[in-house]
Amino acid sequence: MRKPCGLAPTVALLLAGCALEPHPADLILRGGVVWTGVPGAAPVEALAVRGGRIIAIGSDADVRRFLGPTTRRIELRGRLVVPGFQDDHTHFLSGGFQLGQIDLRDARTPAEFARRIAEFARTLPKEQWIVGGDWDHELWPRAPLPRRAWIDSLTPDHPVWVTRLDGHMSLANSRALRLAGVTRATPVPPGGVIVRDSRTGELTGVLKDAAQSLVERVIPPASNAERDQAFGRAQAHALARGVTMIHDMGSWADLQTYRRARQAGELELRIYAFVPLATWELLRDFVAREGTGDSRLKWGGLKGYVDGSLGSSTAWFYEPYRDDPSTSGITVTDTAALRRWIAGADAAGLHVAVHAIGERANDWLLDTYAAVIRQNGARDRRFRSEHAQHLTPAALRRFAELGVLPSMQPYHAIDDGRWAEKRIGRERIQRTYAFRSLLDSEAGLMFGSDWTVAPIDPLLGIYAAVSRRTLDGA
Repeated sequence: MRKPCGLAPTVALLLAGCALEPHPADLILRGGVVWTGVPGAAPVEALAVRGGRIIAIGSDADVRRFLGPTTRRIELRGRLVVPGFQDDHTHFLSGGFQLGQIDLRDARTPAEFARRIAEFARTLPKEQWIVGGDWDHELWPRAPLPRRAWIDSLTPDHPVWVTRLDGHMSLANSRALRLAGVTRATPVPPGGVIVRDSRTGELTGVLKDAAQSLVERVIPPASNAERDQAFGRAQAHALARGVTMIHDMGSWADLQTYRRARQAGELELRIYAFVPLATWELLRDFVAREGTGDSRLKWGGLKGYVDGSLGSSTAWFYEPYRDDPSTSGITVTDTAALRRWIAGADAAGLHVAVHAIGERANDWLLDTYAAVIRQNGARDRRFRSEHAQHLTPAALRRFAELGVLPSMQPYHAIDDGRWAEKRIGRERIQRTYAFRSLLDSEAGLMFGSDWTVAPIDPLLGIYAAVSRRTLDGA
């Protein structure tokens, strides 16, 4: 990954090129502190923008030459100016939908969880699905998983499908299970878990990872108009927080939503779109027909999954979970198929990123990437491990050796980091969220938010990466 270069070396060229006949700027910001990325560089207090690009930085006097009758001016009054932030891992359309759905993220008790669902149900027509949620059972006393019995009597006229904030497990009420045809006799899909009451064997309503598809397949799909509205909400939300480029781990429908926005002149962000790895042949053919997009909207990336998540106890480890010795996690994709997809996509010149959270998942992924590199030969492929959250000592070295990029989300270090030791014990958390160790190994570390799993605000991510303290300072 290329290292960021500063703005200062280009200042003289920019100003010299414009000194004789400067064209007016669209925007001038003056009287502040402009971050250039160059350590020890002289302070810069102003900048000029034309056509969405910076054309000059320097002193107020330097930039004043670009002032014209239609130039918009912003007085910074000493405030800091930084470039727009790039978020390397989002679920962007999901975030846009969640902004318009039920919000359970900060429900701190089971009673509050149930009350919010009941109140939201009263705002909807009968039979309409209640979806969204982003609940976190780790906030609740003793952290029980939710149960359909908590909400069945409160939602007799609505199917409910509310998802944990990590997206790796969801709760269905009895009405949703009936519509999906899920019963005690339903086989567990490979790569999934159907949670049952430990005494009675009855379904609790919680489905994990691949088992979630049992219900998701019967939820009415969003219309194009609804998807476009969700994108508008998501884009406004991101831009308001200084995020100007995203990598989206999405779907083909998401990509088509972005293409509609681009064609309508409504795409203000820059987007690099990823689609499911299982569809790599479709992407290969699509790229052959359509190219890979432009500077505003690009595609060519593929996202796959090795395992689940720590919060859902489905991240794949060598040893059992400390708080649930019955499991050491699962693979959510058949590993033989996943290996074939990675090799085929890489041979086609496509960009592969694969979700791997547990130690065993990351070791498997690094082994697979190494084998594919040997098979397909050297090139600038930039394989990615999405999350790279829990690593063995050997894995900490191998990222740099193989040129694999750890794509990490620092906010998770202060979010699920609150209870990680309870899940996996003191020894394993020593190699958890190993940002500094990976940097010291010269791995090409990437950061993102994982929105909507975590907030998209980049300042919260920077705070987490630097301090490793929760938002209350703990």
